[in-house]
Amino acid sequence: MSLRELTKEAHKRAENHEFAKILFSGDINKKLYAIYLHNQYSMYSILEMWASNQGILQGLPDIRRSEKILDDFNELSDESNPHNAPLAPTTINYINHIFSIKGNPKKLMAHVYVRHMGDLAGGQMIKPKVPGKGTYYNFKMKMFLREAIRSRLENDMVDEAIVCFDFARSFFEDMMKIAYKSYLLDGYHTKQLRK
Repeated sequence: MSLRELTKEAHKRAENHEFAKILFSGDINKKLYAIYLHNQYSMYSILEMWASNQGILQGLPDIRRSEKILDDFNELSDESNPHNAPLAPTTINYINHIFSIKGNPKKLMAHVYVRHMGDLAGGQMIKPKVPGKGTYYNFKMKMFLREAIRSRLENDMVDEAIVCFDFARSFFEDMMKIAYKSYLLDGYHTKQLRK
């Protein structure tokens, strides 16, 4: 069984979350998406720093997403106060988790697999539906990267990959709370969620 099959249920729980549906809908509020990007940048930058430190990103050209996420955030954020976006509780927990596994290449690779492979797959469908340029989802060598990532996977990474999917689901829950609290649910999904 492949790692993809072993993590199928955890993946499904994350991708079926209401916030994931909003990302795919084309109705996401610009400010809400900027908050999402700010949190993603915080999570990706710490993961990519330690993954790079362990040599995991070597041979994976154009894999790094953090600077592209930051570019997208800067495009959408309020120029007068670009760093005013809140950090979700799950983001802080994720950063702490990555620090706790920073010396474990297999566990870090499980997170690279979940996050970056998701960007190479579902991210391509999200890209045309979000505000701004969406450079977060631009890859120069998609097919090569997919195969290169797959070649580094081992089935004993399954538990940590599931941890990463669970963090994604928890983060989506945080984003929904932020959206409700800040009245940032526009369009179709506002109507749906009020039914």
